[in-house]
Amino acid sequence: MIPDLSHDRIDRLRDAFRAAGYDADGVVELLGPEAHIALGRGEPVPALRATADAGPLGTLIRLFLLGLAEPRAAVEAALAPLPLSDAQAAGLVVADGDRLRAGLDVRPHGVGDDSWWVVSDLDSDLRGGRPVEPDHVLGVGHASLSLVQATSRRPVGSVLDLGTGCGVQALHASTHAQRVTATDVSKRALALAEATFRLNEIDVELGEGEWFDPVRGRRFDMVVCNPPFVVGPPRTDFTYRDSGLAGDDASALVVRQLPSFLNEGGTGQLLASWVHRDGEDWEDRVSRWLPPGAGVDAWFVQRDVADPALYVGTWLRDAGYDLRSPQGLQKAGEWLDWFEANDVLGIGFGFVTLRRTDAARGEVVCEDLRHAFSDPLGPESDQWLRRVDWLRANGSPETLLASRLVTADSTVLEQVSEPGDEGWSPLVHRLHRTDGPGWQHEVDELGVRLLAGCRGALPLGELLELLAMGFGEDAEELTRAAVPVVRELVRHGMVVPAEWADGAQ
Repeated sequence: MIPDLSHDRIDRLRDAFRAAGYDADGVVELLGPEAHIALGRGEPVPALRATADAGPLGTLIRLFLLGLAEPRAAVEAALAPLPLSDAQAAGLVVADGDRLRAGLDVRPHGVGDDSWWVVSDLDSDLRGGRPVEPDHVLGVGHASLSLVQATSRRPVGSVLDLGTGCGVQALHASTHAQRVTATDVSKRALALAEATFRLNEIDVELGEGEWFDPVRGRRFDMVVCNPPFVVGPPRTDFTYRDSGLAGDDASALVVRQLPSFLNEGGTGQLLASWVHRDGEDWEDRVSRWLPPGAGVDAWFVQRDVADPALYVGTWLRDAGYDLRSPQGLQKAGEWLDWFEANDVLGIGFGFVTLRRTDAARGEVVCEDLRHAFSDPLGPESDQWLRRVDWLRANGSPETLLASRLVTADSTVLEQVSEPGDEGWSPLVHRLHRTDGPGWQHEVDELGVRLLAGCRGALPLGELLELLAMGFGEDAEELTRAAVPVVRELVRHGMVVPAEWADGAQ
């Protein structure tokens, strides 16, 4: 059943939220930072104490964020000027005895000027542990937030949010795009997304249909996508996570088709999953998703690899299944049987950045970034593409050797030594980038000295000649060994062109 979230009802709900101060800043101010952080960890007691006798704002927090049943009179006062009868008819609240509880999840998201309300379905915790419905519309979860952080925010003319769900990616796109289009196969998702956009007074074009069907023949400056990427047998138990395609075919479909919907130089950014099979390199697997010779630059970043049993348990609990129940045991068994039959050893998860390019051959790079880092990947993806362009123009040995390079200010050197008869003897020289994804590279003693000399004064080739003379090395052999190392350091932003060294990299 599609909730009746008419424009008039949404407009009145917005007025109610504004009057009560029910926004991101208002919630934090009322709860206090400690109770707000505790609520994010799933600990509601501090928030319960903070919202006691706190008027309409306290009622809205208890209703929508804590999932409590509240007195009818308190809910009516908190939702005014939206009549209680309209709120119930829209499915925003439902009866629970002589009280009312939330029927939909409506919560603040973001901070400061980039703060919105998001309308979605209640997760299994707020549904009393009952499994969610097949057309469940997921709220702002960890996957959504990770894609938000991994997406570039460069100004663009047009953005497509493919598989918009509750609309959170489109909300963020509205901060840097002139036009936003959002599509989904689910009528319910589109209804809740439309309510989200109306609530926040954001104009978004909506389209219904599978995958790219609603926008056939069109191109965009950017495409973002949080697809139904769950890996497993071909089924559609839940629209938000299951594609009906087997294994990692859903992720492969988006990667394969997305570039044809980009303008020249346009970018696509998505979450994706891929299987790890015995005897198969995951990098080879995902690289084959792109057609041979495609004019596409692609950066596959693997952030995690899950054990099949853990993967199945996580997704079944996410949908509200009790793994000890007959239904839960059956679902888990069928899923694990499929993994075993298809030789799946693990499931990789990460981000993909794609760019349509007029280059004869695109750059495809797969990297494992499973270590912890705090900086968002969105700005890094922009700089990664910029560095790809520079290396495409300057990455040949001759051109690279003629380039003046600078060791980036964010690059630091760690040295590990062991004691010996003549003092400390170096074992490891490791470069760290202190920002972005925290790249690390091990180099030898000559590499350390080369980077110390990269201050933009001399071309790389001359530095290598001086280094060879000073240490009695063969200049040709040293150069041949250094070029691929320097190229990787440039790719990771640890060494930059001298013209970028003013901080504009």
